[in-house]
Amino acid sequence: MSQVATLDDLLAEGVSGRRVLLRADLNVPFEKDNPGVIADDGRIRAVLPTLTALRDAGAAVVVCSHLGRPKGAPDPKYTLAPVAARLGELLGSPVAFATDTVGDSAQATVAGLAAGQVALLENLRFNPGETSKDADERGAFADQLAAFADAYVDDAFGAVHRKHASVYDVPARLPHVAGRLVHREVEVLGKLTGEPARPYVVVLGGSKVSDKLAVIEALLPTVDRLLVGGGMCFTFLKAQGHEVGKSLLETEMVDTCRDLLERAAGKIVLPVDVVAATAFAADADHDVVDAAAIPADRLGLDIGPRSVAVFTEALSGAHTVFWNGPMGVFELAPFAAGTRGVAEAITKVDGFTVVGGGDSAAAVRALGLDESAFGHISTGGGASLEYLEGKTLPGIAALEK
Repeated sequence: MSQVATLDDLLAEGVSGRRVLLRADLNVPFEKDNPGVIADDGRIRAVLPTLTALRDAGAAVVVCSHLGRPKGAPDPKYTLAPVAARLGELLGSPVAFATDTVGDSAQATVAGLAAGQVALLENLRFNPGETSKDADERGAFADQLAAFADAYVDDAFGAVHRKHASVYDVPARLPHVAGRLVHREVEVLGKLTGEPARPYVVVLGGSKVSDKLAVIEALLPTVDRLLVGGGMCFTFLKAQGHEVGKSLLETEMVDTCRDLLERAAGKIVLPVDVVAATAFAADADHDVVDAAAIPADRLGLDIGPRSVAVFTEALSGAHTVFWNGPMGVFELAPFAAGTRGVAEAITKVDGFTVVGGGDSAAAVRALGLDESAFGHISTGGGASLEYLEGKTLPGIAALEK
């Protein structure tokens, strides 16, 4: 990030009376049974330091974000209206909400902003130009967004791996800087890709090996231990010759996993027991079974207590830890113990610990764990993985121009 201007640089120039477009990542989850009720406001709180600094310096702040995956048109299911209300509660002052992205409502809302006031535009992905693969269509939308402001701040780390108009094209049209969150995220992940203090242990979970293959390939040469849990562990267990019952299995990845295990030379650590259930449900019958003896009529939904002990032992001497992906279906109480146990082990590491966003960050909050016990909790699961893979992130590249 040495080539990237920061929020402090922009504040030093002075923003009082100027309009600033702040790209945030307000892609929050909602309660399944209560549409419109935010289940976890972590991403809203994450942008507050940058937003508050701009507001306190006298800027009129125009916040924009995506939410979910609408198909380039307004969809009430994905409105940011509840986010605007929650943002106002956290700021302690009302946030004006535009009911469109760059239309009449947005133009009137932005025009009515005074110094120190905040507005939120409707979901960027309601406009097809935001995610278009056509550079001209994306550029046209970027022109309209850029017209709202005198400067641009990107604080949406969770979106910097996307080549979208608000992330990649707008910075080319305005003076641009990285917000506090983006700057911190890149600073932290840079420590993992540089010379991390050893032993360096990575914990990977989640559903599919295919989703994590690139990061596994990138990390294997540099880590001391790679602990694998979650649904993806069953494809590795199958590669070892074990039957996995009805557990999640990527048959086409078995040979790849076998090759990874051979090349890893003992670095990859797999569960030794799992919690196997008769169905994917909280009230399903379940038992702890040996990882090499999963019954044919059951599916693994969590790592077992012996596995937690094995992973805890591997983590106990670590000086650097990166964790991405839950160990089981933590949303269902009977299958949350593995994720909780490993997370608690990470909090006791005497060193630098990073939670790689996404479901891992959600698990920390859902399980009521102390966020301050981790060195850093990323707001971008996909972005953090792609950074560790060594990929160029479009949003970061745009800020460097």
